[in-house]
Amino acid sequence: MAIIITDECINCGACEPECPNTAIYEGADDWRYKDGTSLEGKLVLTNGKEVDADEAQEPLSDEIYYIVPDKCTECVGFHEEPQCAAVCPVDCCVPDEDHVESEETLLGKQKFMHPDG
Repeated sequence: MAIIITDECINCGACEPECPNTAIYEGADDWRYKDGTSLEGKLVLTNGKEVDADEAQEPLSDEIYYIVPDKCTECVGFHEEPQCAAVCPVDCCVPDEDHVESEETLLGKQKFMHPDG
């Protein structure tokens, strides 16, 4: 399951540098699949979605930091717990019930985005 940032976010930015997948972006910032990953060009994600890793994507929030579900692995393959939640001073990084994934799926996503590490 991905992590989501709730509207209690105070925009402190503590979470963004902690994400090993670069899945966290400041509100209103465009994002790319290639940011912080080995992904490039046109490809098919592990969930079957066809994307262009180099193409800028619309922000998921204009007001607060947000997490891209396709890039979030809950830090599986990197850490014992989601680092965004560990550093959030207001506990607004919580499991996203709309994006539930098994640990196996999350690890597969992590290996897909970071095949060399």
